Amino acid sequence: MNRLLEFATILRSDDWLMATLALCRKQLPVDAYIGAGAIRNCIWNHVHGYPRGQAGDVDVVYFDAAMAPGADAEFTRRLQAAQPATQWEVTNQAHVHLWYRDYFGQEVAPLATLAQAVASWPDTATAVAVRLRDDGQFDVVAPFGLDDLFELQLRWNPGRISRADFLARIQAKQWLAHWPRLRVLAN
Repeated sequence: MNRLLEFATILRSDDWLMATLALCRKQLPVDAYIGAGAIRNCIWNHVHGYPRGQAGDVDVVYFDAAMAPGADAEFTRRLQAAQPATQWEVTNQAHVHLWYRDYFGQEVAPLATLAQAVASWPDTATAVAVRLRDDGQFDVVAPFGLDDLFELQLRWNPGRISRADFLARIQAKQWLAHWPRLRVLAN
């Protein structure tokens, strides 16, 4: 089975994730994608034989330079009202450069596309975002592909954070304790 088909099959088998993707499509007036942890956890739990279901938080991303910077808070409120048990974080990737320095202490250049934004995320396995289209198919943004995600490889993406921060992030999130088959690559 090819990776993209396997990926779609696993996502479809997770009722909670499918409902969450459908909720984003219904509640938000933009092409919103769920990325990072909710997608990563679904695949890693599947590969480890763990039950799937509700993620602790859901990162929703979209790209719309014309959207007002305050829209993220309104979109978060909509999703929170519709699914209160989930911790939502909605981020317009077109506006990251406006707040990134205040939050993380370094300047970043404006991004041109959602794919460019996802390609800047801290590790290649997590740099994946998915949107459920009206026809029930998926749009997938995976600038590094899906191999690291499926092969349980933690590879540092130097685009935005240092290797030390990458390793600290893995430790802080306790990934290796939760998913013991993960491997941190030297790259």
